[in-house]
Amino acid sequence: MSNQKGGVGKTSSAVNLAAALAEGGLTVLVIDMDPQGNASTALGIDRHADAMMGVYDVLVADRPLLRTVRPCPDVPDLWVAPATIDLAGAEIELVAIERREFRLREALDRLRQQLARNRIGAPDYVLIDCPPSLGLLTLNALVAADEVVIPIQCEYYALEGLTQLIRTVGLVQASLNPSLGLGAILLTMYDGRTRLAAQVAEEVRTHFPDTVLRATIPRTVRISEAPSYGQSVVTYEPNGVGAHSYREAARELAQRAAAKSQEGERA
Repeated sequence: MSNQKGGVGKTSSAVNLAAALAEGGLTVLVIDMDPQGNASTALGIDRHADAMMGVYDVLVADRPLLRTVRPCPDVPDLWVAPATIDLAGAEIELVAIERREFRLREALDRLRQQLARNRIGAPDYVLIDCPPSLGLLTLNALVAADEVVIPIQCEYYALEGLTQLIRTVGLVQASLNPSLGLGAILLTMYDGRTRLAAQVAEEVRTHFPDTVLRATIPRTVRISEAPSYGQSVVTYEPNGVGAHSYREAARELAQRAAAKSQEGERA
């Protein structure tokens, strides 16, 4: 989940899509690459606990990713690799490390190997919540990922920075991760009462007709309120419009993934 523009609902989308996918019976791992650690907090992880290992230890200290993983207390089969306070310094420390762009990718490869040795299935989905920047933490996520999901808020500057992000994705494809694709664009903070929201949604769909999800995420107080209780909106207000919208988006993402998998098998 990436967008260098802040305040677009990126972390909320990562958390709630993960909860919706896990609720649907899939195993999901959320990797919190944002030093703010909001995804960790929203999934009920105390990122300030003494001696807690997190993504920083994986990227900088080369610790096994499996040792950092914690279960989400509210959603079965949802796991979190948290962002501890140390992650704020990782950008600087990574500069001096060899193959610094591949640290997360190699950690995920080792995780799959370790799970296979123990005859444990790998997660169905790994969702990486990126910081609102295009630095080394986001670059690690793009090198490790199969696809990028870009949340865009339905406001005036919706397309601001999108061109730069897509250009960055192209550069990563060319030099570091040829299999990286643009998976989906998710429209967030949609206010159906305003003409502006409809105009922005139409403009984005016109530019990216095959990429934008049909599901849109409304602007609701409950989505913003849920993290203060250490929950996703899917568990905080399971019957609310926010939870319903994220379930629809998660279902659409899963259907797209299944369709691509079938196309790959036929090829």
